[in-house]
Amino acid sequence: MNRNLTLLWNGFIPENPIFRLALSLCPAVAVTTSVKNGLALGLAVVFVQVMSSCTVAIFKSVIHPRVRIPAFVIIIALWVSVIDMILPVISPDVYEQVKLFIALIVVFAIIISRLELFASKEPLVPSFFDGLGMGIGFLFGLCLTSAIREFFGAGELMGYDILGFKPLLVMVLPAGGFFVIGFIMATFNWIEYKITGKVPASGGGH
Repeated sequence: MNRNLTLLWNGFIPENPIFRLALSLCPAVAVTTSVKNGLALGLAVVFVQVMSSCTVAIFKSVIHPRVRIPAFVIIIALWVSVIDMILPVISPDVYEQVKLFIALIVVFAIIISRLELFASKEPLVPSFFDGLGMGIGFLFGLCLTSAIREFFGAGELMGYDILGFKPLLVMVLPAGGFFVIGFIMATFNWIEYKITGKVPASGGGH
């Protein structure tokens, strides 16, 4: 398989930031009470991850190793500021729900880890696909989690009433978010074990 396609696929499933690497779980739990919120934050992360990865890949030769982390944070903050100005124009209502977490994208473990592990060592094109794959994987994780939580917690999807009642109100609470993510993680690990026969390694992050 083409390396760029492999990088896309790795971020989506094998190294999914939420379900496989367990990164940025706190915002993932906090915003996934509705699909709209999960979609908004997920798209913002895709944009910031891709643009930050490309920026670091372009300027890595002029970033001194001793100041690389502060430099990465500044680059991420630049692109977060851009999305923070764009989102309220596109969808003011959704922005009001996720604006706190938009600002916190600067310290999302998934973004800065990809800059350190990949973009700072690779050329522009692979860095673009790595950032896109990780961003899409994060977006997928948020949307899947929020769809399950919104459906079972509020009986709705995308704000539209589906069931007419709220079957499991606990799903819209933080405990429900951790339960859903844990269940999906377990499912991913079970599938990997069945395919490879290996016990998956655990990850962690904020």
